[in-house]
Amino acid sequence: MAREAIQFSMDSTNAFHAAVDKVMASLWTEVEIIGLGEPLHGGEEFLLLRNRLFARLVEAHGFRAIAIESSFPRCRVVNEYVAGLGTESYEAVAESGFSHGFGALEANRELVEWMRVYNVRADRREQLRFYGFDSPTEMTHTDSPRVVLCFALDYLAAMDGRSGQLHRERIDPLLGQDADWENPAAMMDPAKSIGLSPAATALRIATEDFISELRVRRPELVAKSSQEAYLEAIHYAVVARQLLNYHAGVAGTSEHRLAELLGQRDAMMAENLTTLVSRERRRTPGGGKVLAFGHNSHLKRGTAEWQLGPQLLTWWPAGAQLREMLGARYVVIGSAVGVSEANDIGEPEAGSLEARLTTVPGPAKFIPTHQGKGLPGAEVASLPTRSSSVKNSSYFPLTRQSVVDFDWLVAVDSVSYNRGGPPLP
Repeated sequence: MAREAIQFSMDSTNAFHAAVDKVMASLWTEVEIIGLGEPLHGGEEFLLLRNRLFARLVEAHGFRAIAIESSFPRCRVVNEYVAGLGTESYEAVAESGFSHGFGALEANRELVEWMRVYNVRADRREQLRFYGFDSPTEMTHTDSPRVVLCFALDYLAAMDGRSGQLHRERIDPLLGQDADWENPAAMMDPAKSIGLSPAATALRIATEDFISELRVRRPELVAKSSQEAYLEAIHYAVVARQLLNYHAGVAGTSEHRLAELLGQRDAMMAENLTTLVSRERRRTPGGGKVLAFGHNSHLKRGTAEWQLGPQLLTWWPAGAQLREMLGARYVVIGSAVGVSEANDIGEPEAGSLEARLTTVPGPAKFIPTHQGKGLPGAEVASLPTRSSSVKNSSYFPLTRQSVVDFDWLVAVDSVSYNRGGPPLP
């Protein structure tokens, strides 16, 4: 760590740019997604780090898109705002364009506004795009499939009114009321879910038939619209299918039900990201590159774990999926926090990975892990895990596995709470 750390300060633009450029120089030139993880939701400095990292990747390294851990379908309206279309104010998209309440965060506003200003002077093919890569699900509730299905249905109706109408007449009665799909009690009580009801099962079949027609008629539909419009429509239809499968899982009674749902969510995240990369590759000169920002637990290469009461939930996160789907074209930077009084994170225990990281000089630093190669196995195996946070349950400390799960680590010695974030208990 002492030998290879790249120190920087968030207050020094030149030092930060130099640090990012050194990290980028170490990577394979064919990298398509760089994942930047955050160890918790609620660390202001990690959002600012993300904003500045994306700006540098745009200005010096050919990146033209960012995807954050927010609902894939919702972020479409934010992307339209970034492109200068639709509404004239961020306030109009702050709630509808984000999930998890992320639109209220001031750092997200600053990112979106910077992208909008950049696009005013950029060539059309060089313009920046804003995406969400999360599925339309949360631990508290799961979205109705109506929005994603209707988007794809509207596309087919515009190409073939008769066929679109037939599918809509079959699907609409099966959708029922959105409140029934989005019942928050269903996550902990499968009996409250309608995911395996006769109507939901029939809707899954109807959605499969709809996707089948879109696939069979691809040459015709692309000719009538465009490849971009067609691929977007079919991806929405596939997201609807995944969402219906997720609802079926919510209604299931497997003893591993929650872990299976977490795995489904992350698999959807990975598919969203690979779809976005393919879209950017077609759109931008030299191939698209995407910065993905989300929780460490979603972007890591190894298994994810969550201790929920007496249950230890284990699943394959999006980063592990991307490792198999993209290989070396996926690189991930995990984040570590030293202390955060606002998030109830005290000094890390002696010997922990965070304690070792924060003893390296500098308020912040990038450190390569070499995926654990060449590190002393016994010393790594004996690394203790630091204490978590009682106040912020989204904080997950690093573990000994982190030196394998991430290609790089970025450590920030002190972190405050998000501007605009909801009050912590």
